[in-house]
Parts: sequence; structure tokens; C-alpha cells
Amino acid sequence: MEIREVLVDIVLTIVLVLSTLTLVWRVWQDLTMAVATTLMMLSLGGLFLSLGYKVQRLEASIIARERTMRVNLEELSTTMVQRYDNTVRHIDDTVSDITRRMYR
Repeated sequence: MEIREVLVDIVLTIVLVLSTLTLVWRVWQDLTMAVATTLMMLSLGGLFLSLGYKVQRLEASIIARERTMRVNLEELSTTMVQRYDNTVRHIDDTVSDITRRMYR
């Protein structure tokens, strides 16, 4: 995961934390409220970053599965073409054998 991909999330989390600290600075008289608000905003920012990371992992997983399915379908197609060719060859051999027997 590159920094450029999550830079917006990190900047928004920093803005969220700074705005929370400004709010806490304003209501600093009640220490419990200030600590609770700070922890809540830090956890919310962490949750956003975690959610973004999980979405990126999910996208990577979907891409990998799609690639695997594409490879499997290509292999299946190749196998089916080989089976079709073998069946056609067998039928041609059988028809030519029957034709040869009839002309003897």
C-alpha cells in the first residue's frame, strides 16, 4: 500500500483530530468530557483509516480472484477444445475404418 493512496485519508484524520483538539481546548473545564471527546475522535479517525485499508485489501482480493477465474476459464476452454478435437478425430477414424471395411 502506497502513501499516495492513503494520503487523503491521513490528511482528513489529522484535520479531524485537530478540530477535536480545538473543541477540547474550548471546553477544557470538564476534564472527563475533554478526554472522552479526544479519545472518541482518535478512535473514529483510526476506524476510518482501518476501513479504508480493509476496502483496499478487498479490492486486491477481488482482482486476484478475477484473475484466477480468467486463467481457469482459459484452461477449461483449452481442455474442451482438445477433447472436441479428440472426439472428432476418433469419429473420423471410425468412419474411415467402417468405410474401408465396406469396400473390402
